[in-house]
Amino acid sequence: MYYVSEVEGVVRVEPKLFGEKLDEAVLQQLKTDCEGAIIDQLGRVIVIIGVDKVGEGVVIPGDGAAYYKTYFKAIHFIPEMHEIIEGEVREIAKFGAFINFGPFEGMVHISQTMNDIVSVSKQGALLGKESKKALKAGDKVRARIVAISMKDAENMKLGLTMRQPYLGKLEWIEETRKKEAALKSKSSPSSGSKASNDKAKKAKSKK
Repeated sequence: MYYVSEVEGVVRVEPKLFGEKLDEAVLQQLKTDCEGAIIDQLGRVIVIIGVDKVGEGVVIPGDGAAYYKTYFKAIHFIPEMHEIIEGEVREIAKFGAFINFGPFEGMVHISQTMNDIVSVSKQGALLGKESKKALKAGDKVRARIVAISMKDAENMKLGLTMRQPYLGKLEWIEETRKKEAALKSKSSPSSGSKASNDKAKKAKSKK
């Protein structure tokens, strides 16, 4: 999920930025260090919006840089358990599909791609044995996050599923909705009462 947050932290400003105005130097350093990076409690930092306040600087002996306590705003994305995401299939592998969504990539195991027995075709698509559904690179999908691993801060691993209702390839979801709408219209009370009224009118006309 995307968030806009006010963040407090210490920024190490490199000597090459000492000639800039302090707020501008800190902002440049934040953009260089943080944008695109995965940071604990923030997830993936998308963009640094601006610097609100910069405290007094501290120089540590042996380090030519200056350290500033800083308050700034950032847009960031934190993947959350059971969150619904929409993305695009980047690659099909023997064990499943890799999905790009927002600033992250997730993996759907082959057993979680659809409610069917699934195999990989020679063309590199995942095929359902009974449903004949096909999933290939470039397809737009909807999935749910079911596993998050942050052991490696630079390579967060996300597990996804598409087996639950209204998940999967977007075309499959639309087909399901159309079928449900058709069944609902057939079984709606209005259609039944109309049929009864028609029968009653025919019976009266016979009399």
